[in-house]
Amino acid sequence: MSGPRWDIVIVGGGASGLLCAIYAGRKGRRVLVLEQGPKCGLKILVSGGGRCNFTNIWTDPRAHFLSANEQFCISALSRYTPWDFIALVEDNNIAYHEKKLGQQFCSHSAKDLLNMLLQQATAAGVEIKTRTQVRSIEAAATGGFAVASGEHCFHADKVVLASGGLSMPKISSDLAFRTARQFGLDVVETVPALVPFTWNNTDRQRFAQLSGVSLPAVVSCGDSSFTEDILFTHRGLSGPGILQISSYWKPGDAVAINLLPGLDAFEWFVSAQQSSPRILLSSLMQRRLPKRLVQQLNSAWFEDCRISEVAHRDLRELANKLHQWVVKPGGTEGYRTAEVTLGGVATDAVSSKTFEVKQTPGLYIIGEALDVTGWLGGFNFQWAWSSAYCCAEHL
Repeated sequence: MSGPRWDIVIVGGGASGLLCAIYAGRKGRRVLVLEQGPKCGLKILVSGGGRCNFTNIWTDPRAHFLSANEQFCISALSRYTPWDFIALVEDNNIAYHEKKLGQQFCSHSAKDLLNMLLQQATAAGVEIKTRTQVRSIEAAATGGFAVASGEHCFHADKVVLASGGLSMPKISSDLAFRTARQFGLDVVETVPALVPFTWNNTDRQRFAQLSGVSLPAVVSCGDSSFTEDILFTHRGLSGPGILQISSYWKPGDAVAINLLPGLDAFEWFVSAQQSSPRILLSSLMQRRLPKRLVQQLNSAWFEDCRISEVAHRDLRELANKLHQWVVKPGGTEGYRTAEVTLGGVATDAVSSKTFEVKQTPGLYIIGEALDVTGWLGGFNFQWAWSSAYCCAEHL
């Protein structure tokens, strides 16, 4: 069944798709958004514990993003900044606050942000169709594109692929990658990112029972490190520090964790031998580390006794373990719990100014589908907004 011809069909009603639709609609374009889910913006609703960490005021395109082409994201993030999106939030009277490290969250609910985007889209004359799964996108013989979904075929002069990556498989699809390959574009290998690690068999037996324990740490892999909290789970390690480093980890890599950041543990132990010689080593450690963790390390990493009775050699060995706990993850929890997809459509085939595919005029790709992945903390949403706005400027 064939419908009317649209100026622009945007495939995907998430963050990038909706914002792109708003700005294109405001220019008088006839815009149709096709969303496969029962409603738009499901990832917006579940992110940030339902509060949506929608941007980060410290966004630095040179520091906070991973891509095979590190220069690609600079243009868009410079032209549409966190302050531009915050202005939109403020214009619509949405209460927000900074949690930490520049991270901006909705004060009440992520629903406020999604409702604002939907209202702005309606005001701009955008039509949205949900429960519409796009099967294929083809160049039409009459010019433009034919977007097939079920028994419907939508015709458009231009198509914007805003269908995201593979994270959260229940509400995502590989459409962007299939379509890119169909039009001759390369796709950088995709893997789950910002994702918890799973235990290897040995560590599972020792640490799985610590589920729920969290503490600040420095987590390192290769040349990258993050100072953030870590969280023990039944399945493995999670928390912001682990999610951050997961983007830099490859199967087989070891991860080093400093459980006492900002402290010289050996000096602390030796000092305690002078000031509190009768204190048990475990009691001293519990002043700085969670009790359950210390109990688990007792007899595995140290034999408990009064601090004065421990040789310096043994204190140094324990200090080294606390500062350099080496973990070899069994793997990750995969796309099921990943916040984003690392990799994606190779950016060398796409204009960093317009987001148009260079060899296929009229086809655009924005957001998570591209090989641009931000750190945890609002950077991926900012990439969605920036790429969407800069694309809409040229539709």
